[in-house]
Amino acid sequence: MPRQIPKTSIPMKEPYLDISIYESILEIISNMSLAMERSPNTFSKLKEEEIRDFFLIMLNAHFEGSATGETFNCTGKTDILIRHENKNAFIAECKFWSGRENFIKTIDQLLGYTSWRDTKTAILIFNKNIDTTTVLSRIEEKVKTHECYLGDFNLKSSKLDKETTFSYKFHHPDDKSKELILSILVFDIPQ
Repeated sequence: MPRQIPKTSIPMKEPYLDISIYESILEIISNMSLAMERSPNTFSKLKEEEIRDFFLIMLNAHFEGSATGETFNCTGKTDILIRHENKNAFIAECKFWSGRENFIKTIDQLLGYTSWRDTKTAILIFNKNIDTTTVLSRIEEKVKTHECYLGDFNLKSSKLDKETTFSYKFHHPDDKSKELILSILVFDIPQ
């Protein structure tokens, strides 16, 4: 999973998650949206933690049981954490959409769960309340106002080129020189 930067580059002792693996994780998560849309009677009844468990099942099938839920990291318990060689490779928070202000609080919550070494993150938004187009426009509008926002990040995978997937560069809240990637995936859960 994580690998060392080749010795020809700047030496770095910390392993990092290659972008292709990060995108693979996001693709697995994104594929769950099809299951949700095709099984609305199942997913419309579930709580956030129960939906998260479906993601954990899929991720553990691919990452040999290294994905955990409600795992303590830094200042709290993150919803999804994938570790490799005792290092965090991926951190994600799951939330039902509950408005713009709560969305910013979710970004703050996720950033609070990242240590200086954590660079690959995501927020999974489950929408049941309003039309998804409105949620998407509010995410794009609000994320760029966050104090840690640095700019857009272009994912390379064509499978992630969806109107419900966003990716950004942020800086760590305690270190403006330390960048991380934050991807936001929105899932419509029909009522």
